[in-house]
Amino acid sequence: MANVTVIGAQWGDEGKGKIVDWLASRADVVVRFQGGHNAGHTLVVGNQVYKLSLLPSGIVRGTLSVIGNGVVLDPWHFRDEIAKLAGQGVTITPDNLHLAETCPLILPFHRDLDGLREDASGAGKIGTTRRGIGPAYEDKVGRRAIRVCDLAHLDDLEPQLDRICAHHDALRAGFGQPPIDRDRVVADLREIADFILPYAKPVWLTLKQAKSAGKRMLFEGAQGVLLDVDHGTYPFVTSSNTIAGTASGGSGLGPSAAGFVLGIVKAYTTRVGSGPFPTELEDETGQRLGERGHEFGTVTGRKRRCGWFDAVLVRQSAAVSGITGIALTKLDVLDGFETLKICTGYRLGDRILDYLPPHAADQAGVEPVYEEIEGWSQSTAGARSWAQLPAQAIKYVRRIEELIQCPVALVSTSPEREDTILVRDPFAD
Repeated sequence: MANVTVIGAQWGDEGKGKIVDWLASRADVVVRFQGGHNAGHTLVVGNQVYKLSLLPSGIVRGTLSVIGNGVVLDPWHFRDEIAKLAGQGVTITPDNLHLAETCPLILPFHRDLDGLREDASGAGKIGTTRRGIGPAYEDKVGRRAIRVCDLAHLDDLEPQLDRICAHHDALRAGFGQPPIDRDRVVADLREIADFILPYAKPVWLTLKQAKSAGKRMLFEGAQGVLLDVDHGTYPFVTSSNTIAGTASGGSGLGPSAAGFVLGIVKAYTTRVGSGPFPTELEDETGQRLGERGHEFGTVTGRKRRCGWFDAVLVRQSAAVSGITGIALTKLDVLDGFETLKICTGYRLGDRILDYLPPHAADQAGVEPVYEEIEGWSQSTAGARSWAQLPAQAIKYVRRIEELIQCPVALVSTSPEREDTILVRDPFAD
């Protein structure tokens, strides 16, 4: 049976949560494979709104959900998010939620360092969520991370603490902060270990068995391709690889497991935090997009920057991530605009580019080249078939397909789970 990998094809916040939730009804397993609790997924099911940042979106449906080894885990947030969902009637147990034993932990000193560096960066601020994601990944690749499996061996933690303190205490001293309180770290870990360890599993084996049994797997990415540490708008990126290929290394399955790669694409463009944004609108139109789209970050509550659809960036995302088809979300936000614009290229000096250059100065200096397309006055909200869409809305969707050189598989017309037009079933491929 086919698997599906879902990724954001812009700067995140494209509406992945709803699409993953919708697809989860067809899946047997849902897998998170990178990022941490800096991700924000909002699910609307009837009158109930679920806001997730760490747990796989499939958990709301009771689908077997897996947090893979490519995720960095804040154990206290993990506990709190489970408690919050339980309060909304979602049953979460070690039977339907598996946590990779090899996940690195986000600890209080990671959050400290994240905030200290951001505050000291002045004009070089990246706009992190200050949740310790980056420092935790740094410790992972620096081979000094404390992982989930270490919670069962806390009496053997001294060598790892030596490596951690040798690194972090020097950094903390530079910021005028005291050394890490080793005893407090161990005490905090003892306090949380009994809650975390029942969920800890060799998830590579869970997924191997699911694959052997012909189970359908849905791999859920966080953030978006344009925030990828290699392929995004560096240095204004996240600390992990967000492209579809990461589903393999971040879960413990081979690259053939990715299956159909579904890129989630908003019908316009948004971004949270610092960094280049060629089509950003700092006028009434941008404000209108933000208000109609309720553009505030699920995790941070920060107002999102808004702009016209950038076909150049999405085409680039589709290429570097091997996207098979896209899910176009928030089409209804564009209802009522007399004219819409789509960015088809960039002007940089006397050159016209069909890609975003890699250097931050060039990225900040490009000017979008637009084509205009007629808008529509009718409502698309709640449409569940092509026949319910205005003709001009269909033309807009088809023009996006042409420009990004990738077909549309799904169209979302509201936050509601069932307000989705299925053009091509990713699980049927």
